[in-house]
Amino acid sequence: MSFYDFEVEQKFRAEAAEIIARYPQGHERSAMIPLLHLVQSIDGYVTSNGIGLIADILNCQRAEVSAVATFYTQFKRHPNGEYTVGVCTNALCAVLGGDNIMETLEKELEVGNDETTADGKITLEALECNAGCDYAPVVMVNWEFFDNQTPESAVQLVRDIKAGKPVHPTRGSEAAPTFKEASRILAGFPNPETANQGVAAGPASLWGLKVAEEQGMQAPDPGQFGEPEAAQAGDTASGGAANEAGKDPVGKEHSSADHKEADK
Repeated sequence: MSFYDFEVEQKFRAEAAEIIARYPQGHERSAMIPLLHLVQSIDGYVTSNGIGLIADILNCQRAEVSAVATFYTQFKRHPNGEYTVGVCTNALCAVLGGDNIMETLEKELEVGNDETTADGKITLEALECNAGCDYAPVVMVNWEFFDNQTPESAVQLVRDIKAGKPVHPTRGSEAAPTFKEASRILAGFPNPETANQGVAAGPASLWGLKVAEEQGMQAPDPGQFGEPEAAQAGDTASGGAANEAGKDPVGKEHSSADHKEADK
């Protein structure tokens, strides 16, 4: 049974074999996640044909592939934009302006969360933490970092994308890849021209290290600490078990028994 045009499917099967070869014999299904990324690099999302082909290659049920595809948010089950613009709305980014950025982009693009613009250019997403808290608020374009964003800079970013201009991440690749290009990288086929571009950490990420070096701070030597002191005899009898459980011993001040007496 074929799932794609002959040439497309033959190339997929050849690259799938490369991916599967990275895993120990007998654990071929461990390749399912990169294979799903490979499908997205072709179709732009996880299609029914892609699920069928993966199930055929891994000798498993389509439902097993679908279970993985629906569990992880990086896998899209409907057509995705050429660029996914993700706005971090987790705690720190949110209070520093992430929520405002999301609301502003919804109005600018005339779409809601996980919706795609009419021209198919941008899918807008509210994201959880991207581990870029030291540069909050953060916006991601196909998982490339755009740090210290404002509503104004985010609007300019999406306008540049819609105009077909290259957009330049703060850290990492010199230009944000398309969704399909990013999916191919995640499948394990990096672009040799961009693989080593940029750095993941910047001054804000390394500030603690800088201060520690300037002040001669060092981690304590584990050998300087002795063994924890043993509990004194009688502790268990007087409520040590309760203490170990994080509760006050029954009968003492502020204990549960004391509270019951106060309620009478």
